[in-house]
Formats: sequence, structure tokens, C-alpha cells
Amino acid sequence: MKYRRTVLFLLAVVALIGALQTGRALLYNLAYLLALLIIISFAWAFANINSVRFSRATRAFRTQVGRPLEERFIVINRSIVPVLWLEVRDSSEIPGHFTSQVINGLGPRGSYYWRTTTICQQRGRFQLGPISISTSDPFGLFPMRRQDVQTRNVVVYPMTVDIFDFALPVGVLSGGDALRRRTHYITTNAAGVRDYAPGDSFSRIHWPSTARRDRLIVKEFELDPLADIWIIADMASFSHVAPRAPQAQQRLVAQGDELPVWMRREVFRLTDSTEEYTVTIAASLAQYFLRKDRAVGMLAYGQSNEVVQPDRGERQLNRILETLAVLRAEGRIPLQDLVNGEIHLFPRGATLVVVTPGSSENWAGIARQLVRRGLKVVTVLVDAQSFGGTHSAATLATLLQAYHLPVYVVRSGDDLTAVLSRSAG
Repeated sequence: MKYRRTVLFLLAVVALIGALQTGRALLYNLAYLLALLIIISFAWAFANINSVRFSRATRAFRTQVGRPLEERFIVINRSIVPVLWLEVRDSSEIPGHFTSQVINGLGPRGSYYWRTTTICQQRGRFQLGPISISTSDPFGLFPMRRQDVQTRNVVVYPMTVDIFDFALPVGVLSGGDALRRRTHYITTNAAGVRDYAPGDSFSRIHWPSTARRDRLIVKEFELDPLADIWIIADMASFSHVAPRAPQAQQRLVAQGDELPVWMRREVFRLTDSTEEYTVTIAASLAQYFLRKDRAVGMLAYGQSNEVVQPDRGERQLNRILETLAVLRAEGRIPLQDLVNGEIHLFPRGATLVVVTPGSSENWAGIARQLVRRGLKVVTVLVDAQSFGGTHSAATLATLLQAYHLPVYVVRSGDDLTAVLSRSAG
């Protein structure tokens, strides 16, 4: 295009010089025509690029691996000059999220709308945008480009699987110290009454006290005497095995290719990576316990030290999933040092669910010491050998079983729902 414009400028200059030297009307007319063509082309392209308005609407900025991310786009031409072609190029970072579009024939005061739905295949925090818009005049002499630098972040939570019956030692708090914590959840332990405050549920109103005092009185509750659950994800880099495939997720078709497209069902299979299995197991266990109204915390040392204090509810689940979404196996602290360094976080009676791809037999001794201190320990071993590693988890699993400590062994390609829903070894 730049070459074409240069040639046209040269022709106009040559025609003008020839007209001035010869005085011929034909050369004057040619010079005027070429100059008018250049002016009209520039004005056309300038009007197109400045009159076009673009907007995008993202349905949700929180989604999950295996779930869709939906965006809607609209381009409006506010000018009476038609746009012959328009290229919208999106620089979003989400893998497989193709939203760029080429629009042909956007008429005066016209608009164009499209929608993009992408199945998220990789966890993390990704950037949406920026957007660049390109157009030109009908002759392609003046290509112009405008960029919308506005960006937004979207968080893709890790995949979770349904767990139906995870074997967990019951940790009951001894004494009454932990029962003196007030909670906004409705439990079986009533602590007293107080005046109604905006936002209190009507189900908490204590009607006898309300009638007696002639104002709304609500009940206060205390937490159930069940110990906290801590999920500890081992994200030390030397414990993990690199993925075999370059992609973070693989999509497989469950039914055969002979079925119609609308009958096929796409399912996700985790990459053969101990990191993804560890994160998915931790996220699934957090979801399982929180749905059972247990107080769940999380501890992991990856590229940063992450400590999520125990709490209940959907908000806590979102907090844990958002932490796991960006957690990477880049830690430098072994699992044993991690637990010993944060031992002050675990009150007597708490339950530790440790997810690790490590195979060091030292963990069996550490777990036994934790049990002697009044803690409950469940270990989920991600067998690194099945992912192409050199060390097997079989010896450590046998040693934990010999100490009568619950242990699960997960291998590459296993159905996580089936493995984590059966009795511990």
C-alpha cells in the first residue's frame, strides 16, 4: 500500500511539472485528478477510523477450566461514509480465545455484532485486550490503525472434580476454647441474643425475646466443635515432573466420530503433569469439605508463600480457587520444612490433608510425629513415576499404611472422582 501511494504521488508531481512546462490541459486535468484522488482517499480513511466505535462485554471475569468464557462484541459506524472493510484484532492472552474479526461492508450508521464462546483450557490470570482496529480507503492508499489500550483481567480457576466420600479422620476439638468464636452461620450451638441489625436473616429472629422486648431480637451462634481442615499442596519444584505435552489441557471426544456433531461430548483430560494433578486435587478437596460446611484453610509454597486462613462458605472456596489458579510449582522449600515452619497454624485436633508428588520416606516420620501432637494427617500421593519420573510413591505409601495413616495414591490418567471417593489405603 505504501508503494502504491508513493507511485501515485510521483505521478501527480510528474503530471503537474509536465503541465507547467507544456501548458497542455490534459496534463493539468490529470494532475488535478490525481491530487483529488489522494485527498478524497485520505479523508475517507480518516473518517472511517475516527467514526467507528467498538465495545466488548464479558459475561464473567471469573470462570473455570472446562467452562466457557463468553464475550460479545459490537462495532458501530457513526458516519455517513461506508466502511468497506474493517479488521478487529484482539491481543488477549487466553489460549484458544479467538475473537479477531474482519468485517466487510459496514454501511453508513450501520453496526456489526458477534459473540465468541471459548472453553477455557488453562488455569491462571489472563489479560483481555488490547484491541486494534484497522481500515483504509477504497483504493488502499492510506491504511489507518487505532488501538484501544483498555484491558481487563480474567481469572480461570483450576478444574475441580466431584468427590462423594473422602475418608477423613474426625478431628473433634477438646475443651471449650474453640467454641467461643461467634459466627454468622446458623449452627446447632446458640450463644445468646442481640438486637437485630440490617442484613440479618429473618430465620435468626428469636420471637419470644422479640415479643418480650418489643423490638426485633436475633439469635447468635457459635461454631460447631469440629476441627479445622488444612489442605497443604506441595509445590516444591524438585518434587514435580514436567508435563509431557506442551498444552496445558487436552480435549478429547468421548463418543466416536461417527456420531453427529451435536451428539458428541467433549471432555477434558488433565495434562500429564504432577503440578496440574496436585492443584486439581487440592481444589477438589477444598470444594468437597466446604460443601459439607467445614472450615477449610490452605497452605502452599510455590512462586510465593500462600496461606489462606480457615473459613467456611462459597467465599472461602473462591478465595482458595483464585490462589490455586496462579500457583506454580516453583517453590524451593521441601514439604517437611514447610510443615515444620508453619506448625503454629495447626491447633490440636486439626486435620491436615497433604497433596504431594514427593516420594521421600522422611514424610512418613514427619506425619507420625504430627499425629503424636494431636493432629490428623491424610496424605494424597501423586505418583511421579507414572508421569515419567524416576521415583515411585509405592514405598512411601506402604510405609504410611504400616503406620496406620490414611493414604491415597493417584496415578497419571486415573479417574480422580473414583480414586478420591473410595476408602483410603
